[in-house]
Amino acid sequence: MRYIIGSIYFMIGIIFAYCYIISSMAEEYSTEKKCLAEAIYYEARSESFEGKLAVANVILERLYRNDFPDTICKVVHAGVYWKGHIVKHKCAFSYYCDGKPEHMLDIKAKSDAYNIARLALNGVQLNNTTGSTHYHAEYVHPKWADEFYFIAKIGKHLFYIKDNENNYYIGVNILLDRETKPSTILIKLYEPLP
Repeated sequence: MRYIIGSIYFMIGIIFAYCYIISSMAEEYSTEKKCLAEAIYYEARSESFEGKLAVANVILERLYRNDFPDTICKVVHAGVYWKGHIVKHKCAFSYYCDGKPEHMLDIKAKSDAYNIARLALNGVQLNNTTGSTHYHAEYVHPKWADEFYFIAKIGKHLFYIKDNENNYYIGVNILLDRETKPSTILIKLYEPLP
């Protein structure tokens, strides 16, 4: 009898451990998605679908590179810190260190940002900004811009790439929302197709 009760407790323990692992993975994904959506919202909420997706793609491209932080939240919150606080105007994404609180009040823009974050996390990429690790608004010219290759302008943002790596992509043309011409979206592959 003790053996059976012990086995039942053991199985319950395994189930709880499994549930804990799954829930912590889901929570981590949720936190990363929130950070990506927040960046899309503040950096590109007035942009078109393509403009928002391009910003998301830049963030994810940084995530995949060794010379950037290893989580989405660390990528979008990267900057100069002093005594645990971000230094004003010394960060990778300007919204995060502009001194204003981050409250996503525009419900439609927030919903769009989360939807685009989900698409980007599932591998959807724009063709003309593939590999881009940097962008800036058209009305500024940061020092680093002269060291990069300009590859595209989408809305009010200019996108840049540091180098041309040999990546493999599949191009997909789809109609988005109520557009009259298809948008090209790339899905990044980790190996070439046969």
